Amino acid sequence: MSQHPSDPYRTPQTAPPARSLPRRDMRDTNRGPFTPPATALTSQRPQQSLELAQRYELLNRLGVPPVANEDFDELARDMATQAGFLYGFVNLFLEEQTFVGLHQPPADSGFVIVGRTMSRDHGWCPEVMARRKALPLHDVHASPRFSGNAVVDAVGIRSYFGAPLIHDSGTVLGTVCVIDPEKRPLAEARRLRDIVINASAQVMDHIVRAPVR
Repeated sequence: MSQHPSDPYRTPQTAPPARSLPRRDMRDTNRGPFTPPATALTSQRPQQSLELAQRYELLNRLGVPPVANEDFDELARDMATQAGFLYGFVNLFLEEQTFVGLHQPPADSGFVIVGRTMSRDHGWCPEVMARRKALPLHDVHASPRFSGNAVVDAVGIRSYFGAPLIHDSGTVLGTVCVIDPEKRPLAEARRLRDIVINASAQVMDHIVRAPVR
């Protein structure tokens, strides 16, 4: 894809990271049991609180700490590479969207460098969580429902493909997704949708069967 300096979606190298995607370091320093912050459950609506508690309980049971992990980073990179997208995410839906896997352009590329967390209300992953199936958006501006979004304004995103991470128990842990500042031809939508669906299956297989590093 083009990275020409005249690209209207290219962010100047001197621009700060988008405010809606704050930088936040996450280190795999704790492999013991973990619990959500007390405010994370009490500040949610009852149904959200129940779902959040179920996610934390399942992650505890599987021994998967909700922190940045190089295995998940690699899975995010492979997914983004297959799709030809700039950004790839393995996203646990906790008190914030938490990117345990992240692939993005180099820091000196001129594109926005995102952090490891984002508001639960931003982006299109909340829609994937609600519908419990893949969401293909070859051009986010093609649908009024999805064109108005904080991520569109902050990062200049034009295409999004995401799929849910659903455990056999029925608990939806989060999503995998790829985003890019260039729209994609509608003819590519099925192929790109299949890439994120396959990636979600790989992530869940990894979560269930393999220890994380």
